[in-house]
Amino acid sequence: MTEPTQGALRLTVFIGESDRWHHKPLYSEIVHRAHRAGLAGASVFRGIEGFGASSRIHTARLLSLSEDLPVAVVVVDTDERVRAFLPQLDELVTEGLVTLEPCEVVRYVGRTAEPGKPDEGGETEGKKSS
Repeated sequence: MTEPTQGALRLTVFIGESDRWHHKPLYSEIVHRAHRAGLAGASVFRGIEGFGASSRIHTARLLSLSEDLPVAVVVVDTDERVRAFLPQLDELVTEGLVTLEPCEVVRYVGRTAEPGKPDEGGETEGKKSS
């Protein structure tokens, strides 16, 4: 595999799937804010079972509890950029767990949009806005 290229910081936010921010999923708000902040990337992972500070087990095996499965939002970027994003999480995350772990970025390659076609952010290749 490729040699590690640089040190980075991994931010992980553990919340519940049913957690909300102004009537929309909290995980979605975190991802959209990370995108607006220009962070390198963010992904949401849905768990099948877990528990947190409340000690209530949330599991996909019981239909009645499957509405609030554990969710992890993971963001990786430079130490400086991730730490600059933390104040936004102070506003958003009222219940949950936020962790920071150093990591090494081995490879970070993105897809580019075809010429003249918008990418996922709606921008056209060669015409990125600042």
